[in-house]
Amino acid sequence: MTRWRRGFTVVGRLLPFVLAFVRDRRRWLLFGAPARRTPEQHRERAARLTRVIAELGPTFIKLAQVFSARADILPEPYLGSVGSLHDQVPPDPFEDICRVIEAELGRPVGEVFTDLEAEPVAAASLGQVHRARLGEDVVAIKVLRPGVEELVALDLDVSFRVLLLLNVLFPNHHVRALTNVVREFSVRVREEMDFREEARHVEQFRRQFGDDARVRAPYIHEALTRRRVLVMEWVNGDKVDRLAHRFESGQLDFGEMMEALTEIYLRMLMVEGFVHADPHPGNILVEEDGTIVLLDWGMAFQLARSTREGILRVALAAGRDDIDAMISGMYELGMIDPAISRAEIRDAAAEILVVVARVRELGAKRVQEIIRDIMDTFYTWPLMLPRELVYFFRASALLEGIGFRYDPAFNGIETVRPVILRMKTTLLQATAREPVEFARSIVDDARAGLSAVRQLITRAEREEFRVRIHPRDLLQTERFAALQVRRILLSIFALTIALITAITFISVRSVWLLAGGLGVALVMFLVVLFLPTHLLENPMRHARGLGREHRQSNR
Repeated sequence: MTRWRRGFTVVGRLLPFVLAFVRDRRRWLLFGAPARRTPEQHRERAARLTRVIAELGPTFIKLAQVFSARADILPEPYLGSVGSLHDQVPPDPFEDICRVIEAELGRPVGEVFTDLEAEPVAAASLGQVHRARLGEDVVAIKVLRPGVEELVALDLDVSFRVLLLLNVLFPNHHVRALTNVVREFSVRVREEMDFREEARHVEQFRRQFGDDARVRAPYIHEALTRRRVLVMEWVNGDKVDRLAHRFESGQLDFGEMMEALTEIYLRMLMVEGFVHADPHPGNILVEEDGTIVLLDWGMAFQLARSTREGILRVALAAGRDDIDAMISGMYELGMIDPAISRAEIRDAAAEILVVVARVRELGAKRVQEIIRDIMDTFYTWPLMLPRELVYFFRASALLEGIGFRYDPAFNGIETVRPVILRMKTTLLQATAREPVEFARSIVDDARAGLSAVRQLITRAEREEFRVRIHPRDLLQTERFAALQVRRILLSIFALTIALITAITFISVRSVWLLAGGLGVALVMFLVVLFLPTHLLENPMRHARGLGREHRQSNR
């Protein structure tokens, strides 16, 4: 498929949705009030978008899975809809899969494996898995689909060209966040299509969690692992969302399993800094003896100590209602564009603190609702969600979703509290800076403080102090001025049309012409008189309420 043909296909299928989202903010694309949509209309559009993404193929299916955790880009109900898009597509012919295996291993399939099953046990967008025997062992063979690398490269090339145009036409924080996600995805998906990377990820996890008997990763047959073929042990177990019969029979203890999962993910995120980047129930198996097995290590990332420390600082600042410290931490984490002033972002930080206050008051509130409230803030304000926080939220939603599946009264906060208390010392050691680094940061802060004081005194001597207006008030003033300019222009046009009509009537004596011209002028005067004042409203207002409207309509 050529680039132009694929480009026209992608743009043709997605452009109506882009225009619809723009009209949600400006009815006439470049001006006008937000178009009014009901929650039902948003749900119908979300369902159509999900179907189109599924039809566009593997690249967009994988991208949709990434977007399903990015509520700073998409609000509900779109998040829930694309999040339900399963990574299941029709399998490739068995003969094509065998050719890939033989090309990678350099030998006929029959010389390496026996009882290779033609029917795949799983068929995802990038690869599919077949069961076979390697000597006496039962193994799972993960094979990259033929031609998928070329298709992904083509789709990414088209996506970046489209995003370049969107950044020019609609330069806002949503488009910037979307561009960052696609840019990071382009790196991650190339790693995911190299199964040698997945083998390295598994080995790193096994080194870090080798001392924990509650969890493990599948054994990898490294001698048979290639770029497009991964051979691993076959794991017998139940998916973590299909354990009801084992809980009922007493074979497994629900509380112990939830605490173990919580501690595992907390240790990955905050202690080891090496995170399984695709957490969902299909990738978590529980063996007969209760051992938790994490599958599909194609996507994983390393979380720097400084980032973990920054996340902890922001969380602690939010806990003690320290807005200034919270904003400083958000700047350090890259959540705020450096060009945006602290005054503009202060309202967003205050809104997050309101959510935190509600958490303290309503301890039993569901974690997913808390996350959605915070995400509404990210969608509304010019905040960019760092990928590290994305996986924090995804892990939290995963654990809370599993717990709620088996216990409608499940309280994720009560589950995580004893785990944090038990791991308190380890967490502090993992996020604490080294003494030399800590001392250096104190010296740097002191130097920056003295420099700021000196600049302050210098500017006072030069009489360079300026009064800054809050950006929100400035934006309101700009909207008011724009509204008055439109009224003046419409008045001039109406007066001009009336005069031209009257002069023309004197010449041609046409009553219909006079009535038509004066009618147009009258309509324009009425528009000037009753020009909607809601043009002065915050264009982001509907976005903040959209997710909450959706949740309330589902209750």
